[in-house]
Amino acid sequence: MASQRLNLPPPFEEAMKTLERDLMRFLVRSTGDREDSLDLFQETWLRAYRAYTRLRSEDGLRPWVFSIAANLCRNRARDRARRARVIAADGRDPVAAAELCAAATHDSPEAAITLKRALRALPGKQGRAFLMRKFAGFEYHEIASALDCSPQSARASVYQALKKLKMLR
Repeated sequence: MASQRLNLPPPFEEAMKTLERDLMRFLVRSTGDREDSLDLFQETWLRAYRAYTRLRSEDGLRPWVFSIAANLCRNRARDRARRARVIAADGRDPVAAAELCAAATHDSPEAAITLKRALRALPGKQGRAFLMRKFAGFEYHEIASALDCSPQSARASVYQALKKLKMLR
C-alpha cells in the first residue's frame, strides 16, 4: 500500500486503513463518478497528511478527514458548474450543456443515475449531510464538525434532504 512507501506515522496509517472504505463510498456517492472519486480520494489523503500535525485531538480524525473530502467535492462541483456556464456562454442551451457534462462523466445503471440526479437536486450542505449520515454512518455531531455547523443544523439538513428525496419519488 502507498502508506508503507511514505513511512506515515502509525496513527495516520491506522486512520487511513479504518476510514478508506467509508471515505471512498462517500466520494463515489458525492461525485457520481468513480474516476473523480479516485482523484479526490488521493487528494483528501494528501491534504490530510500534510495537515496531520495541526489536527487537534478534540476535533476527531474521522470528521476532519471527511471535512477535507466534502470541501474537495464542493470545489469540484463549483468548477464543473463554471465549465458548464462557459459552455452555455458559447451559445449552447444551458440545459444541453449540463446534460453534456453529465453524459461525459456518468456511466452507470438507471437506478444509480436516478439517485445521482436526486442527490444533485439537493442543496450542497443537505446533500453532503445526507451522504455522511446515510452512507458513511456519521453521527450528527460528526457531520456538524465536518460541515462546520451545529449538530442541530446537521440534523435539520439530513431531515430536509430526506423530505426532498421522498417528494421526488
